Amino acid sequence: MTVLGPILVATDFSAHARQAADRAARLAHEAHSPLTLLHVLPGEPLAQLREWLGASSAAEQAMRAEAHQQLRALAAALAGARRVRVHTEDAAGSTLDEILRAAERLDAQLLVLGARGAGFLRRLVLGTTSERLMRLTDRPLLVVRQTPHEPYRRVLVAVDFSPWSRDAVALARRVAPNAHLLLLTAFQVPFEEKLRFAGVDADTVERYRQQARAQARERVFALADEAGLAPAHWEPCVVEGDASLRIVENEQVQGCDLVVLGKHGQSATADLLLGSVTKHVLAEGSADVLVSTRHRA
Repeated sequence: MTVLGPILVATDFSAHARQAADRAARLAHEAHSPLTLLHVLPGEPLAQLREWLGASSAAEQAMRAEAHQQLRALAAALAGARRVRVHTEDAAGSTLDEILRAAERLDAQLLVLGARGAGFLRRLVLGTTSERLMRLTDRPLLVVRQTPHEPYRRVLVAVDFSPWSRDAVALARRVAPNAHLLLLTAFQVPFEEKLRFAGVDADTVERYRQQARAQARERVFALADEAGLAPAHWEPCVVEGDASLRIVENEQVQGCDLVVLGKHGQSATADLLLGSVTKHVLAEGSADVLVSTRHRA
């Protein structure tokens, strides 16, 4: 049986948030994991409402009651459809702070969000708040983009052979234990343009390219072996070029329904790059995205 642990999904009741809740419920059922559904009334608009209408106004109470009713109705629907017990939590304040607080209290092992939201959660996922959430938590974050019809079947795991890559593979196996894994690494010939400008002939550059490809392929197989992947359960994907472009391209060509990325790379520069890679994959890809935020020392 897959060991996944408590799952926390934040919702604003938008269509994409409902997709995320459905995926979280499916994962909870598959892994026999506890599931908590969290709704946060954003604090700043509430403060403005209190300023205009006074503290504990009828309008605020009505908003809270409506949100609570929607939350319970969604939980009941998920429980009936996915045969899983769903706990609910209401909160008011900073969406980011409340998610982090609930995740800490529940010791959530997976945070789940929709790729789009109705205002506040939209900014949470696609704006700077998402980056802050990834930076502040060591809990994996799943961004759901697709309507879930079945368990994940084909998963692209982007690897760069840093410690984060090892944990990304392990996380993919926990979240999608029956999926076929595609381990993708992107390589480039170091300083290729400078080499050509310096007069290095094309045959020599091509030799460097083949060496880089062979080394990357060897390291992919070593990583798979270290992770204990059976040959029938995975395949290598060694490509040349920009990582963000190749991830999206192969996600679509290879028919993957989940992309797994590590939070950091091999260096500070890779860390900055990965932020742009994550944003590019979220903006241009179509699969769900799982970000591994923890690695083994």
